Amino acid sequence: MSDEKHVAGSVRSGKIPEEDPVAPIPHFASEEKGDIKDELGALEADSGSLDEEELEESIRLVPKIVRELVSMDDDPTLPTVTFRYFVLSTLFVSLGAVISQISWFRTTSASYSMFFVQIVSYWLGNLMARTLPSTDVNLGFIKFNLNPAPFSIKEHVLITLAASAGATSNLGEIIVSVKDIFYHEQMHPLAAICLMWATIWTGYSFAAIGRNFLLYDPDLIWPSALMQTALYRTLRGEGQSLDVSKKQIRVFWTVLIGVFFWSFLPEYAFPFTSSLAVLCWFAPRNDTVKFISSGFGGMGFLNFTLNWSNITSNIMVSPWWTQVIGFVAFVSSVWILVPIAHFTGVWNGTRFPLMSNRLFMANGTRYPFQKLTTPEGHFDEVAFHELGNVYMSTYNLWGIFFGYATFLSAFVQIFLFGRKKIWSTIQHLRQKKQHSFKDRLNVLMSEYEEVPLWWYILLFVCCFATMIVLIFTQDLYLPWWTYVVGVVLGGLTVVPMGFIYAVSAYQVSTGTWNELIYGYMAPGTHPVGSLVYRVVAGQCWYRAQSILQDQKIGHYMKISPRATFLSQLWGNLIGVPINYAVIRWVIDTKRPYLDGSEVDPLGQWSGQAPQSYLNQGIQYGLVGPTRLFQDVIYGPLRWGFLLGVGAPVVMYLLHKRFPRAKFHLWHSTIFFSSMENFYGNVSTGPLSSIIGGFFCMYYFFRYKHGTWVKYNYLIGAAADTGLSLAILAIFICFGSAKIIEMPEWWGNDKESVEKCYGSGTA
Repeated sequence: MSDEKHVAGSVRSGKIPEEDPVAPIPHFASEEKGDIKDELGALEADSGSLDEEELEESIRLVPKIVRELVSMDDDPTLPTVTFRYFVLSTLFVSLGAVISQISWFRTTSASYSMFFVQIVSYWLGNLMARTLPSTDVNLGFIKFNLNPAPFSIKEHVLITLAASAGATSNLGEIIVSVKDIFYHEQMHPLAAICLMWATIWTGYSFAAIGRNFLLYDPDLIWPSALMQTALYRTLRGEGQSLDVSKKQIRVFWTVLIGVFFWSFLPEYAFPFTSSLAVLCWFAPRNDTVKFISSGFGGMGFLNFTLNWSNITSNIMVSPWWTQVIGFVAFVSSVWILVPIAHFTGVWNGTRFPLMSNRLFMANGTRYPFQKLTTPEGHFDEVAFHELGNVYMSTYNLWGIFFGYATFLSAFVQIFLFGRKKIWSTIQHLRQKKQHSFKDRLNVLMSEYEEVPLWWYILLFVCCFATMIVLIFTQDLYLPWWTYVVGVVLGGLTVVPMGFIYAVSAYQVSTGTWNELIYGYMAPGTHPVGSLVYRVVAGQCWYRAQSILQDQKIGHYMKISPRATFLSQLWGNLIGVPINYAVIRWVIDTKRPYLDGSEVDPLGQWSGQAPQSYLNQGIQYGLVGPTRLFQDVIYGPLRWGFLLGVGAPVVMYLLHKRFPRAKFHLWHSTIFFSSMENFYGNVSTGPLSSIIGGFFCMYYFFRYKHGTWVKYNYLIGAAADTGLSLAILAIFICFGSAKIIEMPEWWGNDKESVEKCYGSGTA
């Protein structure tokens, strides 16, 4: 006991235990010293803090932005997994799983914000702490106290982490729904639930690969995790004086309530404010002006928005350099390439709608993919020759081209800028089981037991075995060897894609790559097989990223890694069966609307999500990219591979030649991924976002840093929460039972809410 107290005392005071003399693993963002600081946007701004030389070594190793938002102390005695935790986590997971899963099938939906969970769970947790009796309960196999102590911040965090893991829909819904709705193949309930668990937890198991590279390194700050951490501490009045804390709370609630009421205007009553097409005001019936200025079907040039849903808190989370890259990509794509294609006709720019994600026949009509499937789900070669080649919009072609470039660029980027650091980390891990970063946060966390590697291995083995059994017994139409390939390729993406997200809050999509890989491996196979591969490979990266981000929150809040990990599993244990129950209820009661045999008179149920995934499964699995791209117009797509390999090399050489020019910040992977984004005829938002991002992440960060620290993340969280609650309220009041449309008036012009009455669209 005395040894434990000694360790705890040294940890709380920030002293480094003498028994750990190993040097920390260096970061692997770049081979150049200091590059990672630039990538994180850690500018030398005056925040009124102590001089760097006056700080303890362990604190100085923590990036300045983290020191300003995260507590450098810990109280290991705070309760974590309590009766209150189980009650509230189960409540919020269940509620979110129902709302999210129902929304997946509906034309109108309600979002389930984790900020909402953070706020309401804080209220309910304190309510339970005030009202529950402090009574011991003995169930024989377990003993616990109903109300062991005041509601702790660590309980609060774990409740939200459980909700983050389980209070959502999951990609397994695609497989279960498409099989049932369109092929009348209902999976056994246990098989369906195990399928969902296995695909999710395979991604969780790959977090074991990423944690040594992405989690412990203090320079990898995970901006989104920082934002949530700031909100936790603000709600509890931590880190600031009493007066400042009260002011922060007032600002938070003022912004939340203000955005809540304001959002009713652009989202329902006054949609004109969603897209301010300035040029159209001067020439409302000019076709060219509409094409240039409209944010709904046009370029969105000089188009502004007052709708927070088109901006979001991303402008307050993503580093300035990331936002600049994204905006440059938008300008290059929508303001340069789109008009070139529109006015010159390059790549079928005038033959098909420019910014459509549909596929077409040669005559411009929508391609009837369902006719290519035999009753047994096989490819109908005769029908394909009768219908002819498949064509797609110019913007869709660009998406595939830059999708090729994105995937390869991520691997080349991390090889060029991080190969020595990665190898150093691997060598170190061969010698020791644990990392040995000596920054204050890692020292504090060293008191807690880490999740052992064998937990992750066991989880992976169970998931792998489950999927193999399901592949051979449940008609998943997936060649077993392609499943192995999907798992391997999915696992390989965790570190390069995870690193990008950890420094930029930018999530790189791998969907295009996964679909094409499977299409080349197994063309002519059942569409469901393509969807299974997509889900498996996608979940490896997306779920690994999700669990690592939440574990970073646990790291910042000094919560036992085992408690964090088990809390995430608990969220899925509760959420997935609820997801399946909701799927079954929706399909059993709304099938005619979902399969298209009837039209919902209320317009609420259309099954557009499963239908869209079925079309993609037919395109890339049944038909296959070889047939899709056999027309000569698709020949240039393969050059995307070369671009993905070459661009990082060019940036690397320029960076080595001109190290002060910061060429390493021009991240080719983020640029290509942003170019790949499909804007879906909605180009309003980026201009307003970059203006807001300039003030939030450049001006205030650099010149008003003290204000930025107190309010930036707080305002972003409040605005997102207000928007989410407004959308939920609009859904309940005007769309949950019967759609109640806003009466037409000047600000809700049915012909054009933007006042762009021309016929020019992309």
